[in-house]
Formats: sequence, C-alpha cells, structure tokens
Amino acid sequence: MEYAIELCHVSKSFPAGSVRTQLKDLFFLRNPSAGRHTVLHGIDLRVLPGEAVGLVGRNGCGKSTILQLVSRILCPDEGSITLHGRVSALLELGAGFHPDLTGRENLRTNAAVFGLTRAETDRRMETIIRFSELGHRIDDPVRTYSSGMYMRLAFSVAVHVDSDILLIDEILAVGDAAFQEKCFARLQEIRRSGTAILLVSHDTAQLRAVCDRCVWLQDGTIRAEGAPERICGDYAASQQLPS
Repeated sequence: MEYAIELCHVSKSFPAGSVRTQLKDLFFLRNPSAGRHTVLHGIDLRVLPGEAVGLVGRNGCGKSTILQLVSRILCPDEGSITLHGRVSALLELGAGFHPDLTGRENLRTNAAVFGLTRAETDRRMETIIRFSELGHRIDDPVRTYSSGMYMRLAFSVAVHVDSDILLIDEILAVGDAAFQEKCFARLQEIRRSGTAILLVSHDTAQLRAVCDRCVWLQDGTIRAEGAPERICGDYAASQQLPS
C-alpha cells in the first residue's frame, strides 16, 4: 500500500531561548545542543490517498511543526518523511502574497509555486476567482484586502491546483459561515478525488465535519488516534472544553 504521506520515527527540536541568546551561543562558540527544546519525539504518521486526517492538541504540542516538516519548510532531526505527489499548503494567512500586487497577480504567482504552468493557471483562472467570490476586487492590491479576503484567495488557489496532498493550518477559522461551508464542501470533493488532507484546527466541530481520522498530539508524541468523534470528545474532556 502506497501512502500519500508517511512519517517514520520523526523527531524535531529547536534552539531554546531568545534570538539574542542564540546569537550569543553562535559568537561565543557555545554548544548549540546544550539548550534545545524537542517539539516532536519519534512520530509515526501515515495518511492514505483520499484520507483526511486532523491533528488536535494544545498549543506547542507539535501540530504545526508536522505540517511544516511535510511541506519541506523544515527538515527533521531524525527519521524520514516520504511524500507521493504534488503538495499544496495553507500554513499561514496570506503567506507568499506580495501586498503591492493585485489579487490576480498573486494568484498567478501562488499557482506557480504550487507547480502549475502558466497555461494551466489561465485555464483555471476564472474558476478560482469565482470560487473566491472576490469579483472586481481581484484586480485590487492585496494590501487593501481584509483577512477574510486573503483567506478566500489563498484557499481558492490551493484547492484548485489538483494537488495530491493538501495541508491546512487553522486557515478555515477565518471567513464567514457561508464561505466556510463552501470550503468544507470543496474539501470533501477533492478528498473523494484522491487528495490526502492533513488539517490542524482547534475547532473540533471542523475536524468532525472534514476528517476520517484524528490524531491527538501531546508533548510532542501521539497520545491517541482514531475516529474523530471519539478523539475530539476525549481531547475536549481532558481540557474541560465543550464537546
């Protein structure tokens, strides 16, 4: 069986302390390993094509670090990460957008980053703009956009590039309810087409609505995984959150 995403014994740590402390370590040749904070400890995680997996856990448990590792923004200290296919990612609202370029110009740039040719982007341009609901604002500089408009454009591009793997970090928390519903419907559509989805959210209702399976991270390890209803319920109970 070929997985879309496969993490084997993945660990990741970062230098402890402030940037100022890290610079002192560099200039005075201190041992950089003396002060490191381990975020992930030997993570094993596999996602099948067409499967949507949600990551849940408290801030600092390693959820976003996993997405950054899968997107190749970071490299693991130990272990291996194997991916099959094109990756698109929504890891930070508006990341990669140039504020002085129009929405249309940023759309082209963003699509190119995801691997689309100019001809492919041209064929999908009107579909992406229509999905974003930006209308004539697509030709305004994105510095004039609200956070909701940023999200609409970023999401619309990411879900129309025919990726094999889609990574989402909390971006669905932005935007009105009607657009969120449209986003969920689109996620289900691309999941049925075979795209693997790895999603981070603090909103357990979103995870229940989108995911086939949830993984509960705690202190950089996997505490539990299974059906979204059970995992989200157990997590909410542990945090005394409304279930």
